Amino acid sequence: MAPDPQCSAVASAKEKSGLSYSQIATKIGTSEQHVIDICTGAKKPTQPEFNALAQALGITAPLPHNASHSS
Repeated sequence: MAPDPQCSAVASAKEKSGLSYSQIATKIGTSEQHVIDICTGAKKPTQPEFNALAQALGITAPLPHNASHSS
């Protein structure tokens, strides 16, 4: 199965942002472990979690909702 495009986008944006998992967790009001799980693909973010992560990390381009919609 292909990696989830949302998780890949979050992980990529995290690297570009230079923010730590802890800093991201503080920005979105969740635990550091939960952010790690999302960024590593261990857990898929809910739409509200993804929206919060996208805002915290500066993701502006719309993403496919699942692997079947990726280009």
